[in-house]
Amino acid sequence: MTDITVSQVPDDAVILDVREQDEWDAGHAPNAVHIPLSELPTRIDELPEVDELPVVCRRGGRSAQAVAWLEQQGFDVVNVEGGMSAWESAGKQLDRDGATII
Repeated sequence: MTDITVSQVPDDAVILDVREQDEWDAGHAPNAVHIPLSELPTRIDELPEVDELPVVCRRGGRSAQAVAWLEQQGFDVVNVEGGMSAWESAGKQLDRDGATII
């Protein structure tokens, strides 16, 4: 499994957010696709078609699980170290309800 830091994720990157709905509602990356980890196997056809897909959760644990599973399915994915906690600490943009909050 490959990990990347938040600073390695381009600001305009499409990422997969596997957090729960309440976590997503609190703020997410601007180009994120939201598929909670528990729904991933049944919603795999909704994954964006990109060369390499960064996967994020709150701190990196659930996204690591998602990355391991998605790699087994043949997807080119990377785990975002530190998750959305690191994203927010780095001052990267967060959206909530279509509005920018950071």
